[in-house]
Amino acid sequence: MSRISEVFDALRNQGKRAFMPFITAGDPDLKFTSRLMQALAEEGSSFLEIGFPYSDPIADGPVIQASYTRALTSGIRVNDIFAMFSRTLPGLPIPVVAMVSCAIVLRHGLAAFVNQARDCGLAGLIVPDLPIEECAELRERCLTSGLDLIQLVTPTTPRERALAIVQKSTGFLYYVSVAGITGERKELPQSVVENVTWLRQQTSLPICVGFGISRPEHVRMIAPVADGVIVGSAFVRRIAEVPEKGPDVVIEEIRQFARLLLESLANEP
Repeated sequence: MSRISEVFDALRNQGKRAFMPFITAGDPDLKFTSRLMQALAEEGSSFLEIGFPYSDPIADGPVIQASYTRALTSGIRVNDIFAMFSRTLPGLPIPVVAMVSCAIVLRHGLAAFVNQARDCGLAGLIVPDLPIEECAELRERCLTSGLDLIQLVTPTTPRERALAIVQKSTGFLYYVSVAGITGERKELPQSVVENVTWLRQQTSLPICVGFGISRPEHVRMIAPVADGVIVGSAFVRRIAEVPEKGPDVVIEEIRQFARLLLESLANEP
C-alpha cells in the first residue's frame, strides 16, 4: 500500500476528509517554499501538492501562471526543486505530490525524473497534460518506484473515458470542479456534487476535488461527497504578497486561512 493510500485509509477510519494545499515550488524562492510546506503540515494538512513552474502551463489561471513566472525569473531549475525536496520531505509528517508538465518530465528524462522523485521522498506525481493513452511507461515506472500516478477527470470528460481514467489512476482521483482554468471563484456548479457522486459509485479510489475551491462554503459543499479538497490559487495569491509584507507575515496569514478551511472540513459529518 502506498503512503497516499495509507493516509486515506486512516482518514476514512476516522470519518475525516483530506485537505491538500497547492503551492508553487520556488515562489518567491525555495527557502520560503520549504518553510511554508512545514507550516502547512503543522496546521493539519493531509497532503501537499507542489507545482513545478512551467513557462507554458496548460490549465492554470493567471494567479498560478504569475507564480510560475516569478519562480522561473529567479532562475529555478528542476534539480534545485529536487534538492529542496531532499532537504525538506524527510522532516514532513505528510505525503507530498508533485504537479508537473509532461514536457518537463520528458526533457529531464522520464527514468531520471521518476528516480529523483522517488529518492527525494515524493509520494506521487500529477501530470495533467499526459493522456492516458500515453501514460503506460510513466505509470509502470511510478508503480515500480512506489509512486502513485494521479489522473484527472473534468466536467467535460465523457463517462466512458472517465471510467478508463479511473482504471489508470493510483493513490487518488483528481476531479476538476469546473471546466476551464484554475482560479478562485465565488460559486461552484452544483454539477460537481452530481459528477463526484457518480464517480464514487464507479470506484473505491479516493476522490479529491480541486480548481476553484477557495472559501469555507466551497469546502462544506464538496466535503459530503468527496474524500478531499485541493486548494491552490487562494494560497498562491497570498504568497504573491511576500515582497510587500515579508515572509513571516504571509506565512502567518496562510496559517490562519488554512485553519479556517480545515475548520469547515472538520465540521462535516
